[in-house]
Amino acid sequence: MKYYDLRSDTITKPTEAMRKAMAAAEVGDDVYREDPTTTKLEALAAELTGKERGLFVSSGSMGNLISLYINGGRSNEVFTAANSHIIHHEIGAVAAIAGVLPISFDVPRGILNADAFIGKVKQGAYDMANTTLIEVENTIGGYCYPLENLEGIKDFASTHDLKIHMDGARIFNAQVASGISVKTYASYADTITFCLSKGLGCPVGSMLCGDEEFINKALTIRKMLGGGMRQTGVLAAAGLYALENHVDRLADDHAHAKALADALVKGGWAEVDTEGVQTNIVFFRVPMVQSATVVSQLAKQGILANTEGDMVRLVTNLDLHDEDISELCTLLENFQIEAEA
Repeated sequence: MKYYDLRSDTITKPTEAMRKAMAAAEVGDDVYREDPTTTKLEALAAELTGKERGLFVSSGSMGNLISLYINGGRSNEVFTAANSHIIHHEIGAVAAIAGVLPISFDVPRGILNADAFIGKVKQGAYDMANTTLIEVENTIGGYCYPLENLEGIKDFASTHDLKIHMDGARIFNAQVASGISVKTYASYADTITFCLSKGLGCPVGSMLCGDEEFINKALTIRKMLGGGMRQTGVLAAAGLYALENHVDRLADDHAHAKALADALVKGGWAEVDTEGVQTNIVFFRVPMVQSATVVSQLAKQGILANTEGDMVRLVTNLDLHDEDISELCTLLENFQIEAEA
């Protein structure tokens, strides 16, 4: 049986050209800040985000954690969406390691609005955690942040002396889908992370970008977390290759996601969030059937998916080509869901 892996865009394998770039990488000891390829990647990340400096980290979770640790600060609190990655998929590190109390807001699609924060900021009371940081995620569930929301949040943060961190794991998906540059998105945040190992197709790694003072502190926290690595140029070379060759092709993943959503609608057996398909992620549910059951039944047809609460999630990626999507659309249109007993 042929399998189509739609669990995530993290499951991709490095392309042959990327592997060659990795094999040819010039390397040094990055703990001594002597790896030239990593230095080049960090400079490119800073340029793309419009920040003073970039830092290579092992994962987006580490990048988020470092920003929470420094700009959130222990015994303080961060405003974030209830369905954000830092709450659901980072094992409570926001509190357990960074020591920051997350204050979550249940907002449509996880898109925060400054109005939600009115009257919620705590500052100055000795017996309360001070509000110090706002965290936004772009994209969130594949949905792009509207600029007007980011503008309002930045104005609010400036008024209340708050920092903003952007979890931009799939920020290049947002750029390709919206036509808004990564630099523009990043201008609404003090710090930003983006993943190399999701849609961009690298085997590992993320970038954390901010000003000079922040990155100097981030180097120390990265080391404390065990993230000081040596000849990282082998990995950085993959990141350079991806940023130079894999950004524009994200449009293919977006078109593939829309095709899958259309196929689900045509099949008639699923309720599809078609409005939410802005990038490479499709969410749907099946009435009266648990999401885990749907995933199990899809797997029997060779379609690997994931659950997100009561929803099923499909994520298109670099390893799925036009022929695969055509075959998947046929399978989804003709799929027969078995009701639970």
